[in-house]
Amino acid sequence: MLRRTTVLRSTLVLAVATAVGLTPAAAFACDAEHVPGGTAHAEEGPSATSAQKNVELVGTLPDAQGAIALQFLQYGYGHRQRDVLVVSGEFGLKTYDLTADPARPTPLGELSMPGMWETEDTEVDPVRKLVFLARDPRAFGGNTQTGESGIYTVDLSDPARPELASYVRVPAGHTTSCVNDCRYLWTGGPAKAASMPEDWGGRPIWVTDVRDPRNPKVFPEPIDLGRNDGKTDYVHDVQVDAHGVAWTSGRGGVRGYWTSGMHRDPVTGGIRWATPWEPVPYAGGGVSELAAASTFMHNSYRPVGRKLRDGGDVRHGRPGELIYVTEEAFEPGCANDGVLVIASLRGSYQGQGWRSTPEDPFRLETVGTWGVAGQEGSDPDSGNCSAHYFDVRGDILVQSFYAQGTRFLDVSDPTNPTQVAYHRAADAASWAPYWHRGLVYVADNNRGVDILRLTR
Repeated sequence: MLRRTTVLRSTLVLAVATAVGLTPAAAFACDAEHVPGGTAHAEEGPSATSAQKNVELVGTLPDAQGAIALQFLQYGYGHRQRDVLVVSGEFGLKTYDLTADPARPTPLGELSMPGMWETEDTEVDPVRKLVFLARDPRAFGGNTQTGESGIYTVDLSDPARPELASYVRVPAGHTTSCVNDCRYLWTGGPAKAASMPEDWGGRPIWVTDVRDPRNPKVFPEPIDLGRNDGKTDYVHDVQVDAHGVAWTSGRGGVRGYWTSGMHRDPVTGGIRWATPWEPVPYAGGGVSELAAASTFMHNSYRPVGRKLRDGGDVRHGRPGELIYVTEEAFEPGCANDGVLVIASLRGSYQGQGWRSTPEDPFRLETVGTWGVAGQEGSDPDSGNCSAHYFDVRGDILVQSFYAQGTRFLDVSDPTNPTQVAYHRAADAASWAPYWHRGLVYVADNNRGVDILRLTR
């Protein structure tokens, strides 16, 4: 039975109270300020038709239209384990039961927040059963100059009854990400507010202590400053790899930080403890303009502890020295839109990415790239072609390309990513795909959730 909770007036959610009932913000890109004229929602062109290869559409959730991100939570153990899909988007948050049949989710509950934006890359605490939703300043009719941003913490102890545990204002709010086992959050983006320093190109990272999820505390000073050749700029998202390194992606490239333990700081040369609010630089830097002309890096993934098929030879460095990074960019036509970049971290471990300047820039070595323009199954007349979020299992990377749908790439040879399958509906607005139980769940902002099976 679906149980719905609607956010009402209270001191806890004062900002949402005035927004309930408002229509969602006008269509814009993940952040339209990345490139002038960017849009979020795919627009079906006159020649738009669906296309697919080596993929089967096994299920769909049209009632989740406006979906932006997905996550999964497990409850119980053994034969009593319950598998729950969590969907966030412009409607707020919805939960579905996948236990009986992962291709046919059953509605459970809802936290209704009409006009919410953006909840990109929503993350969950699988132990405490918490969900963290980022509120962009453009939510509920606001704007980047004066709008309010922050973090909602939702208690999903009972997935059929989502409960708003807390809301805290944060100077950033496009995405929020877990570090240190979700005891802390790193929140970044979007473009800077009118009250922020004139020389900033966008919002950096603010750290929030959520060890007590009903009483979050925001650290006053931001981090990951000077990321764009010395200029403080837009940090879009954070991904933590299997070794615990937190990678910040945004304008100016991708940089990794230790957030716990004792480490050598390559910038100062000293040894010190790393914390979420005073992290220690690890590696990374700018991405070559020849690979990603906009230099706006949207999200990243570092495969660690994985031997490359070529043996990790001198061209690619040791296993763990590759990083996959998405460029988000929107240009007229399709050919110059954002791409997937595979870069090498070799040569970036001595703080080069923190000392880069316009006069003496440091750039990571590009190993390979892949873009959807001109690829089989593409239709440049159907809308946006920019790369967006992706997920990796083994040698197969699955990635969203907005109106160009969901693409499956074989990345066993990182110098030559190769498309092996695709699914592009005529009305696609594919934002983020997720591997789960042998299927791929796609948050599609137009269609809701598509559930795909790779048949190759």
